Amino acid sequence: MALAKPIAMSFVKIWVHLVFSTKNRNPWLLKDIRYKLHQHIIENCKEKEIFLQAINGYTDHIHCLISLGKEQNIAKIANLIKGESSFWFNRQGFTEDVFGWQDDYFAVSVSESQLQTVTNYIKNQEQHHAKKSFDKEVEEFSAAYGWTVVKA
Repeated sequence: MALAKPIAMSFVKIWVHLVFSTKNRNPWLLKDIRYKLHQHIIENCKEKEIFLQAINGYTDHIHCLISLGKEQNIAKIANLIKGESSFWFNRQGFTEDVFGWQDDYFAVSVSESQLQTVTNYIKNQEQHHAKKSFDKEVEEFSAAYGWTVVKA
């Protein structure tokens, strides 16, 4: 009698909606700069084996839809994306000031059934923020997910 081959069990599929803002919510991410930054983040994520499904944002923040790998956690991913992208941004000389991201970020899990909804939400950030400020968006996330917004 032949023994059955063991089945590989390492499989992780955890979707995360990650949002982070520029330092002091400075509106540094003008349209032409923003798209260059997004493209750079996409390329950086590929190099670091971060599965980035969607990215977009507005003048003062970025939304990412990410699937975490089995050796990854959200703090590590957020630090890799934010740290490398701010280093790249400053090397490009897009602003005379030193560019940086806020230390904090927002991250929530996303179910498979909501992937298209979240992807569409991320893709439509410009239209969304033509009607609603990032502060208002943060307040709505806070109410929906039950955390207290602390204003500095």
